[in-house]
Amino acid sequence: NLSSIPENEVISSAELRLFREQVDQGPDWERGFHRINIYEVMKPPAELVPGHLITRLLDTRLVHHNVTRWETFDVSPAVLRWTREKQPNYGLAIEVTHLHQTRTHQGQHVRISRSLPQGSGDWAQLRPLLVTFGHDGRGHALTRRRRAKRSPKHHPQRARKKNKNCRRHSLYVDFSDVGWNDWIVAPPGYQAFYCHGDCPFPLADHLNSTNHAIVQTLVNSVNSSIPKACCVPTELSAISMLYLDEYDKVVLKNYQEMVV
Repeated sequence: NLSSIPENEVISSAELRLFREQVDQGPDWERGFHRINIYEVMKPPAELVPGHLITRLLDTRLVHHNVTRWETFDVSPAVLRWTREKQPNYGLAIEVTHLHQTRTHQGQHVRISRSLPQGSGDWAQLRPLLVTFGHDGRGHALTRRRRAKRSPKHHPQRARKKNKNCRRHSLYVDFSDVGWNDWIVAPPGYQAFYCHGDCPFPLADHLNSTNHAIVQTLVNSVNSSIPKACCVPTELSAISMLYLDEYDKVVLKNYQEMVV
C-alpha cells in the first residue's frame, strides 16, 4: 500500500525487508539452505487460474535456516512502475523453496506470515517493511548529477591545481562494511561526503573561510612552523534512519550532522 506517499515525492528506490527466524531441523548443514524469491504480480489474481500467478522476478537470495535476521530485497523496479509510470499495483509475491527438492524434503518449507494471532506483541516490530527512498523537492537531494567537466586542454595547469584545493569529495558509507547493519534497518548506507584538499594563500572567497582560517593562513605565509588552515566542512545536514532499539523495536530517528 503506497497511498501514504505524498504525490510530490520522487521515489528513487525501494526495499522489501523480511524478518526470518531460525529453524531447527537436525544437524545436516547442507539440507538447511532455502532460496527466497521476490516477484511482482503482473496480473490480478482474480483473473487467473487459482494457485497460478503471472509474475516477474525482482530479487532472489540463498539463505541458511540457522540464522535469525532481517533480509533485504530490492523491489525498486516494481515500485517505480507503480509510482512513476502509474502502472497498476497488484502487489508482491514471496516464494521460499528448499534447495534440495528430494523425496525426504518434499513439501518442507519455511512458513511465511503476513500477520500473527492476536496477542502476539512482537508482530509490530517483525512485520514486513517496504522502505522507500525519495526526495520531496525541498532542499537538495543527497545524490546529484555531476555537471559535465569543461575540457582542460586550454588551461591544464590551472585545472590540476584547482582539483587539489579544498573541496567536497564523494564518500558512500555502507553500514554492512562497518558492522552497523545488525541494528540499522534502513537505509543500507548513505552518501556522507568528506572534505579534503589544500587551503592556498590567499584563501579564495569560494572556500568559505572563517576569519581564524584567514589569519592562520596569513601567519603560515611568513612562519612555516605554523600549519596551514585545514580543509573542514562548513555545513552539515541530517538523514533519517530506521533502527532497532534495545528492545528490538523499529524506531525512526533523524540523525543530525551526518552529511557534508
